[in-house]
Amino acid sequence: MLKTLRSYFWWTYDRGSLHYDVMVTLILLFLFLGPRFIDFKDRPVETVAIHSSEVLVKEAGTIDDTSRFLYQIRADDIHRLIDGNESDQAIRAAILRVIEPIAGEVSIERYELVHDAQGNLIAYDAWVTR
Repeated sequence: MLKTLRSYFWWTYDRGSLHYDVMVTLILLFLFLGPRFIDFKDRPVETVAIHSSEVLVKEAGTIDDTSRFLYQIRADDIHRLIDGNESDQAIRAAILRVIEPIAGEVSIERYELVHDAQGNLIAYDAWVTR
């Protein structure tokens, strides 16, 4: 019995033999049935927005060996997150909440409001470094 277990561990059986087929079957059972019965503790990231938003990303050069990007986020996406609180801190937090699922941990250098021809706020431009 110990010899058989050692052979399974070191995978010494020839392809097409009964023991080889048993090992492959056990591996496939683990791959397909394991996630159903074993809790691997993999959960979605909580900071990901519930619905997808449109974000335009442009490269904006580098500063002191750090990458700099311009993210343009629709105003509707930001206003939904700030919930009436239009303070600078709330806007920065909302911008980070939209950008971080896309880009990872970043820091905001500055942001600007983008208006259309009639003066309506349509988007936010945020310059971030990574």
